[in-house]
Parts: sequence; structure tokens; C-alpha cells
Amino acid sequence: MTVNVVVNGAAGKMGREVVKAVSQADDMLLVGACDQVSIGRDVGSLAGIGPLGIKIDDTLEEVLVRTSAHVMVDFTEPASVLQNAHAAIRAGVGVVIGTTGLTQADLEDMHKAAINRNVGVLVAPNFAVGAVLMMHFAQEAARWFPHVEIIELHHDRKKDAPSGTALKTAEMIGENWDKQGAVRAESSIEEWESLPGARGGKLEGIHIHSVRLPGFVAHQEVIFGLPGQTLTLRHDSTNRESFMPGVLMGIRHIQDIRGLVYGLDKLLF
Repeated sequence: MTVNVVVNGAAGKMGREVVKAVSQADDMLLVGACDQVSIGRDVGSLAGIGPLGIKIDDTLEEVLVRTSAHVMVDFTEPASVLQNAHAAIRAGVGVVIGTTGLTQADLEDMHKAAINRNVGVLVAPNFAVGAVLMMHFAQEAARWFPHVEIIELHHDRKKDAPSGTALKTAEMIGENWDKQGAVRAESSIEEWESLPGARGGKLEGIHIHSVRLPGFVAHQEVIFGLPGQTLTLRHDSTNRESFMPGVLMGIRHIQDIRGLVYGLDKLLF
């Protein structure tokens, strides 16, 4: 079966990569493209692969119905992603979301709506297979290391901090600590910050540090420490093409999902 795909946020950097990847996949058909910019432009020309005969539209709900879409891929903005997802769910269209910034309440809201419409939603903080493996390995390493910090580094246009990948990693480590009954290490030193925020944010007892600089795409280090040793797990996405195998995997599996699934790891393991 050929999967009909609509890309929302098609004019953005990630959206253009998705347009290219979907157009080159033998089992997929790009049927629509939406954005609030570059309206009326051919999405193939915008993505650098030549005209596809599909123009960028700004009326998402109409496009979803008109094109008989099976799946909508969303790489837009945190402020609009929830509304976009509900538009697709109402149309009976599966949703693959790479936009970060969603809250737990947002996820629960989408899950209920998707269950009611009998469709699937995949929300992944990171679509790079290597990044998902890094998170998995970090969760395993946490069984033996109660001391850990996370450093995530992204391009200077990323609006949210920490990244969804860093938050998901901390949650996975915390889950494994709880499962193993491990004691979460607490510093015996009474810390103070001469510059507030110098130690980063904190989730599950884990310090998370965010770097935003031009030249980066998406990178993360998980650093574990014990007396006399450290263990560092690092993943680097040096271009946005690295996310495309995961996006295509999500598109291919969305028909088998009912309700919301969070994380590409649910499809890998």
C-alpha cells in the first residue's frame, strides 16, 4: 500500500528534508504541503529537488481532506503543533510529530483524541536512530552509575531548552533507577551559584545543560561518573538528513498505532 503523506512545516529546514525523503521513498506519495510562509511555491523546487506540482498551502484541514492523506508529518512550532495534530486527528489522519515543546497534558490530550478517532500519533523528541540508541544505552548504564549529567548542544535557532531529547534521556534514566531500586546520588556538598543557572536545569535529580550556537545541528553528551572513572555517551547529528530514516520509519508504522506513542524507541525495541 502506498502511504499518502502531507508535510506540515514544509518550508522549514526539517520540512524540506522530509519532502525530499518522502518523494524518494518507493512506498510513499507526497500529496500535500502546508506552511504559513512560501505559500503558493512549488514544494519540490523549494526543497531543491525540482518541481513536484505540489504548492505550499496554508489551509491544513482542507489539504488533509482534499488529498485523502493517510499521514501528516509535523515539523512546525510548539505554539501550533497541538492544533495541527487535532486537525489531523479530526480528519482521521495519522500524525508523526517531530516538533518539540509539548507538555505532558498536551500528550494526554492527543492520546485521548486519537483513541476516540481510532488513529495513531507518534511523537519523537529525536528521529535519529543513533540518538535513540544513545538514550537506550544511557538508560542501561544508569543501573551502575548513580551520578550523571547531560549536555545538549543545538543550533542557535532552536527556541526550546532543554531539548526534548535531553528531557527524554533524563526520564529514561530516572525510570531505570526506580525500576532497579537504585539510590539517586545526591551531592554531599552544599552547592551555591554565584551566577544563577550555572549548574543548568534539573530533572529526575539530573543536571541538564543547554548550549545554543551557530555551527551545531543536534548533539548530546550523557556523562556518568564514579570514583576514578567516567563514561561518556555522545551522539552527533551533523546534518538534518540523519533524522530521515526515523521519520520514514514512523510514517510506515503509524497505521499500526492506536492512540499516542512517545519516542522512536517504541518502534526499535
